[in-house]
Amino acid sequence: MKEIWDIRLPQLLALPILFVALFFTSLKSIAQECPSLLDPTDGAISVPVNSPITWESVTGVPGYIISLGTTAGGNDIVNERNVGTSTSFSPPTGLPENTEIFVTITLFFFNQPNIVCDTQSFTTAALTEVPDCVPSTLPSNNANNINTSTNISWSAASGASGYILSIGTTLNGSEILNNLDIGNNLSYNPPTDLPSEANIFVNIIPYNSIGMATGCNTIIFTTAEAAILPQCTSMITPFDGETNVPLSPTLQWNAVVNATGYRVSIGSTPFDTNILDNAILFNTSTVVVDFEPNRTFFITIVPFNEAGEALGCTQETFSTLLGCGPYFDPLSGELTIVNPELTLPDLIYICDGNISNRIMATDKADGYRWYKLDDTGNETLLSNMAEVILEEEGEYLYEAYINIEDSGQIVECTSSKTFTVNISQAPIIEDVEVQIKANSLDYSIITSTNGNYEFALDNENGPYQDSNRFSNISLENHTVYVRDKDGCGIAQWLVEQDLTVNGFPKFFTPNGDGVNDFWRFIPPMETGESNISVIFIYDRFGSLLAQLSPDTKGWNGIFNGRPLPESDYWFKAVTISNKEVKGHFSLKR
Repeated sequence: MKEIWDIRLPQLLALPILFVALFFTSLKSIAQECPSLLDPTDGAISVPVNSPITWESVTGVPGYIISLGTTAGGNDIVNERNVGTSTSFSPPTGLPENTEIFVTITLFFFNQPNIVCDTQSFTTAALTEVPDCVPSTLPSNNANNINTSTNISWSAASGASGYILSIGTTLNGSEILNNLDIGNNLSYNPPTDLPSEANIFVNIIPYNSIGMATGCNTIIFTTAEAAILPQCTSMITPFDGETNVPLSPTLQWNAVVNATGYRVSIGSTPFDTNILDNAILFNTSTVVVDFEPNRTFFITIVPFNEAGEALGCTQETFSTLLGCGPYFDPLSGELTIVNPELTLPDLIYICDGNISNRIMATDKADGYRWYKLDDTGNETLLSNMAEVILEEEGEYLYEAYINIEDSGQIVECTSSKTFTVNISQAPIIEDVEVQIKANSLDYSIITSTNGNYEFALDNENGPYQDSNRFSNISLENHTVYVRDKDGCGIAQWLVEQDLTVNGFPKFFTPNGDGVNDFWRFIPPMETGESNISVIFIYDRFGSLLAQLSPDTKGWNGIFNGRPLPESDYWFKAVTISNKEVKGHFSLKR
């Protein structure tokens, strides 16, 4: 059973064995399999020593490893640094001057041997001036309450090939460290703790073949009371460099005795924390849900206590893979994904009272599973076939999988999704709300049942629409139809629109469009005969506006040659038996 936090996403699928074999044998012949240097380009000269190195992105490659050396294929500057999916790298300490730099980029794969690309090179420029001073340090200038076990680190100075370091408790003092040549390194760990509650003065002088930097400021910080920092920890699961890590693993690391917590950062490149950004945890494990497959991830764990954080903790890596791809197709130059593509909707309706609500999978796969989910996310298997019979509302889980062979073992590559089942009842129309406009009607169809319904007007065969509203309908009687989309039934309703009261219209619209332009008496349909002898029309103040005979065309809303405004008007009709009928109607424009 999965726990409640387990979110299932489609796992990427591997290619058939034949294709993988073809992939291995043909990959070397693909011209674009290895990236070209973009900046500096292969063969470039006079390249600044602090230049970052960038290269082309290769489609389908899950990661890159870079080595830098002063000989072809060498790694004396940088030794096989995994940069994940990043296509750039900045050497932390810069590059040596006036030197041919050899760059070797390795394409990192999970399902096949890595591809070591041909070495490319460029030549750095000769230095012409002394280096700059270091731009920043840790501890920073004027920092307070610094742990006595602190390391001293700094960012690279442009043009520097090494650094001279002095540490003392007075300005320009050097009793703790006296002009030590650190070499081309960016940190120093004093062999003993610094004095507590003291001002510490640090001088860092970059140098190169031209000479030493000049005018560099002294860094000063103040130490805290003596305290013991925690040591760094290391990963247990997954261990550093492990591959084939599940997509939702439990990350676990070694406990540190005097640590009160841990700061955890995870990124998809060595320079990012886009997965977990400095999260504070108070135990030695955590669950991360749904890493991307076929990727390398970089994790840094820093223990801390009331004295501060552990110093110099290194970054570790692990890689996810379930044997399910996607893989780079060397023939098409594109990513190939062959895992089941799920088409099941998020919401399914079943018919109320139907003893066989059968749902059939339409996705192409080697196998299927259907689960019922309870309120806590626990699963009950209902079927391991392409079809399932559902009998109640609720949350369900659908899985489709393809079996592939990977490293001599059968791997099940699964796509899954949750969906909701609702009960749909045969439709019952409760009412049709009618809104009368100037020359048309609007309908709103109200049902008294719940279901996945669609609606049509005047034709049982449609066309049907999802909306229960119809607009701009002619001033006639109409029949509306409500149909359950899942075949649970159909209902109809005849809307007989009463536009007159005893033959007298409720409104008219004298706007010259030829429709309903005159207000007149309409004999009842039952007899077709008029028993009215004369009709008088008044405004709301009782002023006589018109006198009509029932067999005339009617009143056009004009009095004394001018159109009257929209309003309610009154009528008095006298029958042939000398009885009076009174009422009112609306003039609309």
